[in-house]
Amino acid sequence: MDQKAPGFVIAGVNHQREYFKKTDNNMFNEDKSLDKKRIRKIVSQYEMPDTWRSIWQITNTILPYIILFYLMLISFSISIWFTLILSIPTAGFMVRTFILFHDCGHGSFFKSRKANMILGNVTGILTFTPYQAWKHDHAIHHATAGDLDRRGTGDVATWTMEEYLEAPWWKKAGYRIMRSPLILFTVGSALLFVVFQRIPRPSQKKRERNSIFLTNLYLAFFITALITIFGWKAYLLAQLPVMLLGSSAGVWLFYVQHNFEGTYWERNDKWDYFKASMKGSSYYKLPAILQWFSGNIGSHHIHHLSANIPNYYLRKCYKENSIFHVKPITLISSLKSLRLRLWDEKNRRLIGWRELRRYRQASTSV
Repeated sequence: MDQKAPGFVIAGVNHQREYFKKTDNNMFNEDKSLDKKRIRKIVSQYEMPDTWRSIWQITNTILPYIILFYLMLISFSISIWFTLILSIPTAGFMVRTFILFHDCGHGSFFKSRKANMILGNVTGILTFTPYQAWKHDHAIHHATAGDLDRRGTGDVATWTMEEYLEAPWWKKAGYRIMRSPLILFTVGSALLFVVFQRIPRPSQKKRERNSIFLTNLYLAFFITALITIFGWKAYLLAQLPVMLLGSSAGVWLFYVQHNFEGTYWERNDKWDYFKASMKGSSYYKLPAILQWFSGNIGSHHIHHLSANIPNYYLRKCYKENSIFHVKPITLISSLKSLRLRLWDEKNRRLIGWRELRRYRQASTSV
């Protein structure tokens, strides 16, 4: 593995610590005050999980999620509209359940690796996501975010402008469809959770493949049981809207955390983990209720600096340290990212189809 990638990628333990030790403190030339030793000292204060806070989050997240889903199942015979209305808060708790799953994958929710693994597998079933397979891919995402030469695992596919122009028409069409908001945040996100995560890849190791098979087996058992008890119509009317809303919200959060104006992409020989975290991960400032349901993951620049910080300490870390008070992306301003499609290496920015057309027109006229 590239020496500039922190050691946490595979090991998952004390990852940023090793990175900060091995690199030059004055690397971040844009602001010499942001030296790595100082950042390392700050984030290390928030990395210890609080067992009781974690247990409380399980109580106020998974329990309401299960209760609301049950109410959706039994409300089908009373009012379909009431069932659909319930799908909105239920999907919110699905997203929050995924945040707990996410923390377990980083080993930051409990001090015990075994406890993280058990809860990770349980929440993985509740969110249709195989724990070990996702954990591996997401660790690679953290180690390669913003690296143009190591794209493709655990991220939203992003091509450079040159790659798009050189691609055959059918690949261009596929990329356009995949990056279309009408697909990516609706059918595409649901297919990711329901279909694509059910299928092992040839490149995956035995541990990741077994995680997929076991998750599929448990899902088949629970889905069969729910259909047997409540009927297939009630199950589908409950599961489909929750999955569509929950997966769409989850993919949107993941998308906007790295696809925004001013984000960071660099070739591997110039790529730096610290820059990728501070400049290539957004601070998504959400209303309080959405911040709660999303588990403070909007403080994504802090999360990428140290994935060892539990979700309930991210906001605290942000508030107490002005060094992390970067320009926020708001709910309204984040909508601008919907038009971004390709990375323009020459001008070092994400562009949309309109800018691509202008480039083509300028190239033709020369």
